[in-house]
Amino acid sequence: MPLPASRHAAFATATALALFFAVSGGSFGRAWAFLDFGAGVLALVSLSVTVLWGLAATDRTLLGPGHRLVAQAVHRGTAVAGLGFLALHVWVKVAERSTTAAGAALPFADAAQPLLVGLGTLAGYLFLAVAVTGAVRGVFARSGRSRWWRALHMCAYVAWGMALVHGLRAGRAASPWVTVSYALCLAAVTAVLTMRLAPGRNVPPSGRGKDPR
Repeated sequence: MPLPASRHAAFATATALALFFAVSGGSFGRAWAFLDFGAGVLALVSLSVTVLWGLAATDRTLLGPGHRLVAQAVHRGTAVAGLGFLALHVWVKVAERSTTAAGAALPFADAAQPLLVGLGTLAGYLFLAVAVTGAVRGVFARSGRSRWWRALHMCAYVAWGMALVHGLRAGRAASPWVTVSYALCLAAVTAVLTMRLAPGRNVPPSGRGKDPR
């Protein structure tokens, strides 16, 4: 019909004009500069929030079954966002020639900063592995290998520590707000993990339902 066709044409024209004015006005360059510096920060902050909500989802003292289900949903959502920002971070760095595709894909293969970039590469692979095992948790449960799943999922803490070192030390010097963000993430994860490991912390009170996890 002509009306939908005209709407599609108008939308395409408006989009093209918006892109033209954004590029000509320098908005694209500013957005690219932000991604060059901020995509990695957003990835680490998102994955830090993922770790926090993952720890919260295991709490049986303060959270009921319904609350834990909500925490698990937030945990998964922030994990997807973190991996998306991570992929964007790698793509931008390779496009900017801050590293090569091989340097980003192979641990410790970067010519300029093999150790620091290598830690970021290992962290990325570990986060991806944790996400995949989290998505197929039911397979581990049905095969009686829940302990294997827990051990693999604990790699998220190792990956998070590697990513923190990578974010603070690799590339340009971190801005004060970035350092503060990382410090807050470190303090929050340490505090919640300490509470999680406290003796008797996760013993469910009487009268509560079975843990949905």
